[in-house]
Amino acid sequence: MTRRDVEFDAEGTTLRGWFYRAEGATGRAPTIVMAHGFSAVKEMYLDAFAEVFAAAGLNALVFDNRNFGASDGEPRQEIDPVAQVRDYRHAITYAGTLDEVDATRIGVWGSSYSGGHVLVVGAIDRRVKAVVAQVPLISGSKNIGELVRADFRAGFREMFDADRVARYAGDPPAMVPVVAEDPLAPSALPTPDSWTWFTETGKLRAPSWRNEVTLRTVEMLGEYEPEAYIARISPTPLLMVVAREDHLTPAHLAIDAYEKAREPKALEILPGGHFDAYVKDVELAAPVARDWFVRHLT
Repeated sequence: MTRRDVEFDAEGTTLRGWFYRAEGATGRAPTIVMAHGFSAVKEMYLDAFAEVFAAAGLNALVFDNRNFGASDGEPRQEIDPVAQVRDYRHAITYAGTLDEVDATRIGVWGSSYSGGHVLVVGAIDRRVKAVVAQVPLISGSKNIGELVRADFRAGFREMFDADRVARYAGDPPAMVPVVAEDPLAPSALPTPDSWTWFTETGKLRAPSWRNEVTLRTVEMLGEYEPEAYIARISPTPLLMVVAREDHLTPAHLAIDAYEKAREPKALEILPGGHFDAYVKDVELAAPVARDWFVRHLT
């Protein structure tokens, strides 16, 4: 498996990642552009997917989102979903400059938050010829409605408003944990499996991961609606990979959104929960994505 470190310019911000060369390729090959989900960095199992793609004759360009991991960007630990969508498009442009890449055969893969991003990118960027959205965020507002108790939401709104006043006065952005051991404590992803996966995976594989995001990140999450784009992806082929027991990006929201997508499309249901897609169920999730890309890009 041939992998090299790469970096590219995203309108003034340097993004860094890995490029996996398609095994057995002698010329330009199809390429999959990939980034991780909410606050995660590339070391958190994206290599497992990229290796499966490369073994099937597909290049893989994996990058850290701006403000996270090896990539530049300020403020650190802030997730602006619109900027991350643009960065997918910058990554597609960069990939097309590489000698190993056939720029007419680009696919995008995303998971969780970036699973929502690839729905948007697939709808608006016709350079994309195949999309795989794994355990995707469908609607920020609906997701918060599922995860945050109604009597807690007013408190978050007060925090958002106070943070805006403080930033206007020149203060740094307020921060909030990504995960907390107590699911009732303030955090961006208040589920027990989120706490377990992020903390354990961070210790095991990703020392650059930090358990914090800006408070404004959570506000922007609630404003983000990838579902609005899903009917526009066609005629680009869409595969949605949903985890049956997912309660972080709930399975029923993804399946409802899938019904709004137009052909060509396919739906794969994994047996486990949200984070099982990266570990326990990766032997299902990675091959089904691989096969979709091979079918539509080769």
